[in-house]
Amino acid sequence: MARECKWIVMEQADAEKVSRLATEVGIDRVLAELLVKRGVETFEQTRSFFRPQLSDLHDPFLMKDMDVAVERLRKAIVTKEKILVYGDYDVDGTTAVSLVYSFIKRFTDQVDFYIPDRNDEGYGVSIKGLDWAADNGFTLVITLDCGIKAIEKTRYAASRGIDFIICDHHLPDSELPPAVAVLDPKREDCHYPFDDLSGCGVGFKLVQAYSQRYGVAFETLVPLLDYLVVSIASDLVSVVGENRVLAHYGLRQLNEAPRAGLLAMITLSKLELGHITIDDIVFKIGPRINAAGRMETGRLAVELLTATGIDEAMTIGEKINENNNDRKSIDREITQEALEMVQKGECLAWKNATVVYNPKWNKGVVGIVASRLVEAFYKPTIVLTKSNGFVTGSARSIQGFDLYEAIESCADLLENFGGHVYAAGLTLKEENLAEFSSRIDAFVDSKITEDMLTPVVTIDAKLDFARITPKFFRILKQFQPFGPGNNNPLFLTENVYDDGNARKVGAGGVHVKLELLQESQPYHQIPAIAFNMSDFYDYIKAGNPFDVCYSIVENYYRGSTNIQLRIKDMHEREDII
Repeated sequence: MARECKWIVMEQADAEKVSRLATEVGIDRVLAELLVKRGVETFEQTRSFFRPQLSDLHDPFLMKDMDVAVERLRKAIVTKEKILVYGDYDVDGTTAVSLVYSFIKRFTDQVDFYIPDRNDEGYGVSIKGLDWAADNGFTLVITLDCGIKAIEKTRYAASRGIDFIICDHHLPDSELPPAVAVLDPKREDCHYPFDDLSGCGVGFKLVQAYSQRYGVAFETLVPLLDYLVVSIASDLVSVVGENRVLAHYGLRQLNEAPRAGLLAMITLSKLELGHITIDDIVFKIGPRINAAGRMETGRLAVELLTATGIDEAMTIGEKINENNNDRKSIDREITQEALEMVQKGECLAWKNATVVYNPKWNKGVVGIVASRLVEAFYKPTIVLTKSNGFVTGSARSIQGFDLYEAIESCADLLENFGGHVYAAGLTLKEENLAEFSSRIDAFVDSKITEDMLTPVVTIDAKLDFARITPKFFRILKQFQPFGPGNNNPLFLTENVYDDGNARKVGAGGVHVKLELLQESQPYHQIPAIAFNMSDFYDYIKAGNPFDVCYSIVENYYRGSTNIQLRIKDMHEREDII
């Protein structure tokens, strides 16, 4: 199973800067240090960090091709061309399609949306989708969260009388598709100030630009931000810069006045308005939306997200919730089979990377299974199945290792591939499978280091329990929304023990609920939850001391809230009682 995590406590920030900021803002030194480590060093920067403003959003026309995209969209709206909004089947794609489709529908009824079928068409722009568009008279296709590598598909679309506006956030190749406009902040010739927008974020910049040029009040765009925060959280883009502003106001919209489809997801997830966090999106709302494309069709997700009435939304939402329950059942079953394959040495690669293949596995959950195997064995992992005559699957990596580069090194064996450093998808012919697995294993061996193979927990600061006061937590909450680039701080407290009432909770008793005390401060007790750490239960129950790293969260349950530690990891102490 996974190796014990190595803990690294971040170096302390400049003491003079920390002291000055703590005094200027009137906050605990630990909080001031967290701010300085995030590049926030003055009172003004702190105010900007704690109070993001929509006026801080960048001018959308700073994005390359934006002026061309807006004018082409305007022409299509004015002349009543048929417009097709086309996007990927995951959360980012379906929220992006929903946002842009909802906006365009304000100005024309000649608009529809298209989500490719995961099993039949695969990721991105498909010939089947383009044929459907051409056969139904669409002359403008706006792609969202896909299209940046669709060079031949763009040419094919043009041969059938279709113009393309591409809105994507993935890394382009050296050659761009010959579209009317290519909106992608990662283009080498694009100097947009923020390049880590989600696919939905790029779509939002398009509608922001259109609104700016054609007199649509910006206030009317604010209700679209609940789409945007769901995409930002689910696609794991950084929550800094422009994304921080969009996520902040998106969370406010989601908590105060969500659209019908998201309200249905909130209800079915048993969440409460006013208390929804980024974590709730990542672990509860996002997976449900994703389940539509994994188990049935991503079109169902867009129908949910664009529903105008709560009754309609709940009907679709209940169907998606069933999909999610089916997905979880299949996910558990396949994960168990994959774990057993690895343990029995029946996988295609094991030495440096984990590569497993079963032609019968459900294509929609192989990415989730890959993540589970990374958790279990902590190696770059590829999980493969068979679909439409090809081997296809998902890859997940470990911190510090570029698995996309490894896959790219086997491009001559692949029919198709795409993704990021830590997550990718690929398709190949079955006869290339053995060589692919061998070359991936060899590539990983040549690049990976022993340090990479040891999971690391980076701790922001050491903290005594006595400092965790209501005021401390009230200020810490203003660091939200959390996410990549602005993670919920992890703290380390040494030499703690349970008050004797530790108990196992959750299905199968896999979690542990604790009341923790610090040896040096025995009167400051604080509740904690340790997910999937029941292995520690006997040690804790015996009264033994341990060190703990954790984030501080607000536990909301049935109308009451309290501060709770969410334990990330524990280390037993050598000085056992």
